[in-house]
Parts: sequence; C-alpha cells; structure tokens
Amino acid sequence: MQTLGSFVEDSWWFSTDPGQPVLDATTGEEVARLATRGLPTEAMVRFARDVGGPALRALGFQDRGALLGALGAYLSEHVDTLHDASAVAGATARDAWFDVEGGIGVLYSYASLAKRSLPEGNVLRDGEVERLDRGGRFAGRHIFVPRRGVEVQINAFNFPVWGPLEKLAPALLAGMPTIIKPASQTAPVTHRLVQLIIDSGLLPPGALQLVAGGAEDLLDHLGPQDTIAFTGSAATAELLRSHPSVRTRGTHLTVETDSLNASILGPDAVPGTNEFDLYVSQLVDELTIKAGQRCTAIRRALVPASLVGPVVEAATERLSAVTVGDPRRPDVVMGPLASLAQRAEVRARIDELARAADVVVGGDLDDVLGADPERGAFVAPTLLVARDADRDEPHRIEAFGPVATVLGYQDPQHAAKLAARGAGSLVASVVSADARVVDELVMELAPWHGRILVLDATSAPASTGHGSPLPRLLHGGPGRAGGGEELGGMRAVTRHLARTAVQGTPSVLGRIAAQWVPGAPRHLGEHPFRKPTSALQLGDAISAGPRIVTADDIAAFAALSGDHFYAHTNPEAAAANPLFGGIVAHGYLVVSLAAGLFVDPEPGPVLANYGVDNLRFLTPVRPGDALSVTLTAKEITPRAGMPYDEVRWDAEVTRDGDGAIVARYDVLTMVARTWPLEADPEESAPRG
Repeated sequence: MQTLGSFVEDSWWFSTDPGQPVLDATTGEEVARLATRGLPTEAMVRFARDVGGPALRALGFQDRGALLGALGAYLSEHVDTLHDASAVAGATARDAWFDVEGGIGVLYSYASLAKRSLPEGNVLRDGEVERLDRGGRFAGRHIFVPRRGVEVQINAFNFPVWGPLEKLAPALLAGMPTIIKPASQTAPVTHRLVQLIIDSGLLPPGALQLVAGGAEDLLDHLGPQDTIAFTGSAATAELLRSHPSVRTRGTHLTVETDSLNASILGPDAVPGTNEFDLYVSQLVDELTIKAGQRCTAIRRALVPASLVGPVVEAATERLSAVTVGDPRRPDVVMGPLASLAQRAEVRARIDELARAADVVVGGDLDDVLGADPERGAFVAPTLLVARDADRDEPHRIEAFGPVATVLGYQDPQHAAKLAARGAGSLVASVVSADARVVDELVMELAPWHGRILVLDATSAPASTGHGSPLPRLLHGGPGRAGGGEELGGMRAVTRHLARTAVQGTPSVLGRIAAQWVPGAPRHLGEHPFRKPTSALQLGDAISAGPRIVTADDIAAFAALSGDHFYAHTNPEAAAANPLFGGIVAHGYLVVSLAAGLFVDPEPGPVLANYGVDNLRFLTPVRPGDALSVTLTAKEITPRAGMPYDEVRWDAEVTRDGDGAIVARYDVLTMVARTWPLEADPEESAPRG
C-alpha cells in the first residue's frame, strides 16, 4: 500500500515508519498510509524562511498575483484527477465541484485582486500621509510589508482542496511561504493537489511544503514572524492557543472552529410564497451537500412556531428523493461521511440532540446504492424538531454531518435571541421579503455572525447560497466560531503582512511607498505628458497659469452645462449665502480650466483620462481670480498584459496672490509604456 510522502525542502520525503491507514469512505478499503515519524520539521521551517520567503518577495504583489492566475489555469486543466481523488473521501461530483472548482476560483479571485488593487513591489500603503508638522517637512504613514516567516496551515477534513487553497492564495499573494498540514481522513486528496502544484513548476523553491500525516514538533519551531491558520475543532483550537509558540513567542494564530449556523424563515414567508420554497430548498441542500460536512451548513432551522409543521412536511418530501450511496454513481445525491470515526461521532451527537428533539427524518440506513452501509461511513439525512426551542442542546451540540434541528420561534426578537444562543457562528441567513423583519434581524444577528445572507425572490437567482463563502467577503466568525478571519479580499492579504508606521520627510515616505507625497521635490522640465511610463518618474511635474476667471466664463459655463445653481447665476441670492457672499465659479468649471492649462493637445503617450478621485473644492473662486495649476506624477501602476500603465497625477489648483488652494484632486490616466506604441505583445509585458 502506498505511503504518501511529505514535500520537504523541494523534494519528496518518506518515513520508514509503517504509519496509519487511510480508508476509502465508501468501501472501507485501505487506500493509503500516512507516516511522518522523523520528519525534519526544523529544516522545513528554516527552508521556508530562508529560501521560500526571499524568492516570493523577489516577485512583488503584481507578479505573485499573476502566479496565482497561472496556477488556477493549470489546476483547471486537471480537475478530473482531483475529482477522482475526492471520490475516495466520499464526495459526489456535486460535492467535488464545490471543493475543487471552488478552490480554484479562490486563486482566480486573488489574482484579479492583485491586478486591480495592489502595487508592483512589496509595500502596500495603508491610509493617507499624516502631516506631523506645520511646515510640511515631517510626516508619517502606515504601510504593510511581507512578514519574514512561514504560514503553517492546519486544515479540516471536509474541504481537502478548497481549504488549502483558500489559505494558500492570500499567503502567497502577501509573499509568505506555506506549509500545508491536511487532516488525515482526506489527506490523499490534498496530497494529489500538492503534487499537481509542484508539477506545474510555477512556485519558487520553498514557497510550498506538505506534511502528509502528523505534524510532529513542527509548531515548536515557529516564532513572532510566523502564522498558524487553523480550521477544525474547538478542542484542538484550545491546544493551539496554549502552545508556547503562540502563548509566549508571538506566533500569530487564526482559528475557525465549530459553528451552529442558523437560517431564519420570516413570518411573511408562508407556504405558497417564493420565500417559503427558497427556505426549504436551501435547508435540504445544506443537509446533503458534502453530506452536511460543511462548517457553514445550517444546523438550526428557525421558523415561526405556526410554520414548523409545513416546513417539516415540505422538507421531508424533498428529502425522500435524496439517494444515498457510492458517490461515483451518477444517480447518487449524497455520499458517505469522510470516515467511520466521523460516522460514529455524528451518530453520538444525534443521540444527544434527541434528548431535546424528535427525529422526524433519518434513522438507520438498511440499504445504500452500490455500497455496504456498514463498511462505508453512511448516515441518513436527519431532521429533528425541538420540543422546546429554548432547550440548551440544539444551541450547544453540533452534529457535523447531514443533521439539522427545526426550532419554532414566537417573534423575530425571539428568533434573534435563539440565533445568538449559538455563541458566535460563521453565517446566518434570513429568508424574508418583509423589509422591517429583515432590517431588525440583520442588526441583531450582526454581532454574532461573520456573514449574513438575506435571501428573497429577487436575490435568489444570483445568490451563491447560505453555505458558500466568497473570496471577496469575510469567512470567519466571533465567539464559538473561533474569532478568526479567512478570505475577505484585501483583509485576508493584510492578515499575512506586517503593519508599521514610518515617519520622515515627504521624500522618504514617497520613496518607500512608491508614491509622490506633497512636500517632496517636483521635477519641472519636459512636459510629463510627453513621457511614456518607461521614462516617467514620480515627481515629474508641470506648472501652468495664470488663467483669470471672468463673469462671462461663469455665465457661459452655466449656459453650456445647464447648471444654473443660484450661487453661480443670481447675484442677490449668492450674496445672501453665508458660504459665498456673492457669485462664485462652478467647481467643475475650475477643474475644466485647470485641464486647459496642463493638457498637452498633441498626440502622445497619454492615451486617455479615465477618472478623477478625491476631488475637493477648498476655496471659492470669484470673478477676477487668477488660477494656476501644478500637475505632478504621483503613482504609476502597471497594467499586466497591456501596452500601457495607469498613472495617477496630483492636481493642485491655487489662486494667485495669496496662494490659497482652491481645488485638489487626483487625475487618472492611461499612459503608453513606450512611445510610439509597441505592436509586439512581448514588449507589452509588465515591468518586473
């Protein structure tokens, strides 16, 4: 029988120990062995820090994002082999799609985030520059930079592909190497995933390592630059929180644990409404997808007391059509649990719940399609009805399988209190078309849940569902759910970065953060609009003016734009305005006049102006005022795969005489990387 190797220091490593068996979840046959006795854990951590970290940081955010996109494309070509491996762990084709394609989707999502929102190097700006003196010679700003450590991810058994990838994507994007420790029951699936990633040749040495089996003393070698990302039981989470690396050496720990997620049916959603049907359909899906082995699955179905009967009747009818058996068969809807041990655990939790609730659907499975119900880890979809919704058991006991309890509530306030009895969950859903009920419940649920889905007939066609986390939104929850955050777009990336405050001159802050800062030197000379980005430097600027604003200009702009606001057209009313005291120029007239001063009309590298950010009108402009403008290259952001880059310009419009700033804003342009434009696509590659 094959012993799965660990990937250590850029090669496969095998223990001489016979190890522990991993069984096929359907047949009970041994499919692999796990053995890590003698694993060189200290060398793994050192290799990640000394080799993987520098190699990743040499790439920068943009290149690491492109790497994630390439990795997603490579894995997309090998989904079949991952689906085949997933069947050994009890996953149907539908289950594997959520795990495999869902995980690959996370890679694409973070690749897109990098392309849209991250800079080229390794410094991510956090907020604006803070002036620390009146003269503008001393300032400060916060920045994020990559940590100099390694992330150890410890995963649960239920998502052996999506689980590793949803942690790996933001870590790699942040420049942090990763050691993956999968759960034993589904380690063969993760092992196949890591094999594919290594075979792709896309990751630099040391960026990824694998522990196929027990972690041995791996955590003993972690320190203050390292992180642990854990998904699993609350009991294991407590052990991790008390580990010396976390408790005394400052290793950062993120935890996602048990979660008694609730779905609330609004009082308006009676039988015959779209919302009632949506609620029942979602409940049955959450019971049967991955055989209920999702940390986001519905465990508590909260419905108005008067609707308990109709909900149970409708759910029972739908569940009667659910076929259980060998996940490799196309006519099987739900496969087994991940292991026999998990089956025993779920059966025990059902017995505990039955002290306070009646089993209305479920029980022993005498027959399953294409498999032996005793050799495989099969459990029937199980629906219970609480005899008293305020009893403790349904709000304390989680059966991590195809199990949910229906609880009747008296009013929305009671429903919110019942949901909060879960002591913190990953997700809650509210299924209702009543705006008052929805608004009240969302406010009450928010402190106790990491995500809230509001589902109605309008959102349903586009909804991803109660149990589907999204890479761009937080995945985590307070209290019992662990208090951690995974996914969440930029929040997940910054979780792997170190935040620090830098103080110094505007020039220092600008160099470090690759952004020109007001107060830093400007370089006046050749018009910067004549420079492609390959020649443009931050601080390149043009000053132009003056342009005297006349009463005729203001009247003409009002006529042309149709903006006849009284402060621009009615002298008596404008004089009575406490902010102006007379006719003033339109703010957009000021911006237009400024553009007329700095724009170079001849064809050149500036291809398009596509927006203005942070526009503020700071001082009124009156007839007779003379305006000047200074335009400074502030930031250059590469556009990967395009022959042009984004250039952000600082525009400052001042009034001659007293030097008052009348307007300030950022002008966004697309500027050719070379001029004339290169036709060769290789010449359009992003700068490294």
